[in-house]
Amino acid sequence: MNPFDVRLERLRRRTSVKWRQYPEDVLPVWVAEMDAEPAEPVARAIIDAVQLGDTGYPCGTGYAEALAGFASSRWRWDGIAVDRTAVVADVMLGIVEMIKVVGGDLVIVSPPVYPPFYMFVRSMGLPIVEAPLNDGRLDPDVLERTFRHVRAARPVYLLCSPHNPTGTVHTAEELAAVADLAGKYGVRVIADEIHAPIVSRSATFVPYLSLDPRGLSLMSASKGWNLAGLKAAIAVAGADADDLDRLPVEVSHGPSHIASIAHTAALKEGGDWLDAVLEGLEENRALLAGLLAEHLPEIGYRPAPATYLAWLDCRSIGADPAALFLERGRVALTSGTDFGSGGAGFARLNIATSPEILTEAVRRMTAAVRG
Repeated sequence: MNPFDVRLERLRRRTSVKWRQYPEDVLPVWVAEMDAEPAEPVARAIIDAVQLGDTGYPCGTGYAEALAGFASSRWRWDGIAVDRTAVVADVMLGIVEMIKVVGGDLVIVSPPVYPPFYMFVRSMGLPIVEAPLNDGRLDPDVLERTFRHVRAARPVYLLCSPHNPTGTVHTAEELAAVADLAGKYGVRVIADEIHAPIVSRSATFVPYLSLDPRGLSLMSASKGWNLAGLKAAIAVAGADADDLDRLPVEVSHGPSHIASIAHTAALKEGGDWLDAVLEGLEENRALLAGLLAEHLPEIGYRPAPATYLAWLDCRSIGADPAALFLERGRVALTSGTDFGSGGAGFARLNIATSPEILTEAVRRMTAAVRG
């Protein structure tokens, strides 16, 4: 069964931000929510917990153990030690706590990159320095120049892996270069690896901590199984990182017990559902590439092996193509300007939907451009 085989009428009954941010005549293909039916093991675990009245405070290491098992079976990586993990409210709040525990006083990012990197760091009152991607990939020369010249006692590099919005899967060589440079210049790396489960079979996800024992990582089942509204994530410390020992106890009050149950079920029993999602995404990448080539060849699109987000080069259309698509086509994408340097003229489109909705989205985009 294709998890994306969900009728638009059913989707419009949802009350999450994807389906309530815009008027009903707008087709939303923007925020990172899947238009998918839930994985049966996850739905069953939630229902069983509610029926049992198991709706109290979180406890135990089941979530971390499930993540360790998933990492071993999917990535052939046995580097998650449960005693070097902590459950946090979600990936971004976990990143904030990791910056605090390492004493970070400046944050480096590689744009175009996930907008909350900017939002959360700025809300902490910390300066941000950009080390931009080069044609969608990490550039060791750019990183070295940036790491060498930052004026901070305890700089932090936020690594997005796999990368949002480009869908790039960083190679082992690229990540090893990051680790070497971080060690050379005293930069602590905190990796956002929330999209790690969503990597096609054509690529290999390499956990950052497999190459940097001083690193910290945030992982979650939320993107892989469409559980963004069920708040829980795992902070993982590298073999030589003792930072989680300094994590304030109140941080453990943030995660939801029901969310931890759901995420644990996803990681332990949701493999078949995830495989179906990966297959559907491969088909949708090919579909989108074909539709754009036929109807909007002026838009550049390179199907990427990770995430369910398509990064569209619309610079030939205008500075803010998302605004054009929304106003004239009544289809909502995410504006590239939100992603920092290099984002102007781009737009991000969520392909985790049915082929029918994806086709309709391109039809509306075409109508917006053609007038």
